[in-house]
Amino acid sequence: MLSMARAARIEHRDLLKRFWKSARGFWGARGDRLAWVLTGGLLVLIVVHVFLQYRINVWNRSIFDAIEKKDASVVLQLTAIFFPLVAASVACSTTQVFVRMGIQRHWRGWLARGVVGRWLKNGRYYQLNLIDDRHQNPEYRIAEDLRVATDAPVDFFAGVTVACLSAATFIVVLWKIGGSVFVQIFNVSVVVPGFLVVAAVVYAVVASSLMAVVGRHFVSVSIEKNQAEAEYRYALMRVRENGESIALLGGEAEERADIQRSFGNVINKWALLCGQHMRTTVVSQGSSLLAPVVPILLCAPKFLEGEMSLGQVMQAASAFAIVQGAFGWLVDNYPRLADWNGSARRIAVLMTSLDRLRSDERDEGLRRIKRGQAAGPALLHLDDLSVTLDDGTTVVARSRMTIEPGQRILVAGESGSGKSTLVRAIAGLWPWGSGRVDLGAGRRLFLLPQKPYIPSGSLARAVAYPGAVETWSQHQICAALNKVGLGHLEKRVTEEASWDQILSGGEKQRLAFARIILHRPDIIVLDEATSALDARSQSRMMTLLDQEMRDAAIVSVAHRAELEVFHGRKVTLERCPGGARLVSRIQSPPHPVMRGAAASL
Repeated sequence: MLSMARAARIEHRDLLKRFWKSARGFWGARGDRLAWVLTGGLLVLIVVHVFLQYRINVWNRSIFDAIEKKDASVVLQLTAIFFPLVAASVACSTTQVFVRMGIQRHWRGWLARGVVGRWLKNGRYYQLNLIDDRHQNPEYRIAEDLRVATDAPVDFFAGVTVACLSAATFIVVLWKIGGSVFVQIFNVSVVVPGFLVVAAVVYAVVASSLMAVVGRHFVSVSIEKNQAEAEYRYALMRVRENGESIALLGGEAEERADIQRSFGNVINKWALLCGQHMRTTVVSQGSSLLAPVVPILLCAPKFLEGEMSLGQVMQAASAFAIVQGAFGWLVDNYPRLADWNGSARRIAVLMTSLDRLRSDERDEGLRRIKRGQAAGPALLHLDDLSVTLDDGTTVVARSRMTIEPGQRILVAGESGSGKSTLVRAIAGLWPWGSGRVDLGAGRRLFLLPQKPYIPSGSLARAVAYPGAVETWSQHQICAALNKVGLGHLEKRVTEEASWDQILSGGEKQRLAFARIILHRPDIIVLDEATSALDARSQSRMMTLLDQEMRDAAIVSVAHRAELEVFHGRKVTLERCPGGARLVSRIQSPPHPVMRGAAASL
């Protein structure tokens, strides 16, 4: 049996592998064509930057030697050289920032397109809510964690490359300047070659070791803090999304208590993270203050004995600081490394959940509903369809139904009997089960849920959704609004506003019927799509639908008995052991007079 700690380490490693499996594709055959160009350009700029650092380091030695000798002409010459060096260094650093952030921007865009594409494909964004996994708040993972997961590695790559080149370059400088030193140990004289290099390495090892000890919990604390922040944002988002229901029920006090609990967790995690930052700051701040002084103290004896010039001392101090900075790169970047670690793992968890859904789609051995093409004139055919939960529990068992053009079918049943689940299986959103759902060739199915989705933007875009607003003229959109009783909004059709908040529940459902008139699908599925309408408005919408869409098949899921008059066939889901079953009965088509009477209620 694996210990919990070892199991967590293995899971951590596997998640990071999963992240890199997708992320490294940026430099692959299907990656961004600018990936290698930008990466190569960044490497060239880093090399130039280190070379300019070396030239400035040499300049430091020369200027202080000239000052020590009081040679005014040399000081003047070196001063003239200094400004071009500074300008070149600034230009190189600025270009390096541009290229580095270009890599980050392109990498994030490339990876985000891939993750969002997989998330939106085949309704997976919806199915993620139905499976048991740890992918909460996928929108935060895509927006924030993916940004951190692609920003930080580029900075790390640049930082490590600069650190390695700088260390290699300036270790040589320290070796040449410092030379050897004699150390007396128990009356024995020991020669230490390259003593400044040895001192720099020892100093860096001590500082890094201290940082590793005091910051050993940084990763786990950072991950917990990010998770707490995500849960807090989710709690606030839930209040915004369900504001009307909360306000009508007077649930502000309970919501405030829940938000305070969530925020309290955030504060606690921040306190733990603050402690980690304080401990690491002691090490990093102390290290940065000591680094410039240590080489001067080490070189002082040689300078006082005349073995080193002032320029050599200052060059050694500068080189020591650069080497120390290179060796201490991990010390300075440990907090950000922890943040990246947590973000990469969180985006990898989302990737693994999407992998699971994709694997289920491809695995023929799993119980999944098959979809194909209906034969003959049928618009839709259900063949031995069983709908289950993702754990295999049967909701609807062995359903058979054929729907032809012009048919009006009402699906009824007790609450919780599986009506909405059956509808989502027909629409292709619910994949778990067995049997077949066959759709007529070239036929379109349009599902109207109880709560229509209203996108941001203009009212015209809301009516045209999910099609592009440019597909229809403004006159056609206004005509559809008039037909469903929303003519009073005709003058505001191009206005961009928060229509999801402006429109009432009934107006949203009327707008959904206007969409049907524009899109003219072959199969219309109404899932409690008139629940927010009064009886008169409901009758008018159903009559309008019957008149406008005579050849379309309509399948209604509803509880209202008055809807039966608009359907020629009623199907009831009855609870049975092993899953609900469809019981069908044929009704005589409603007489036009009855429909007219219903519409005039």
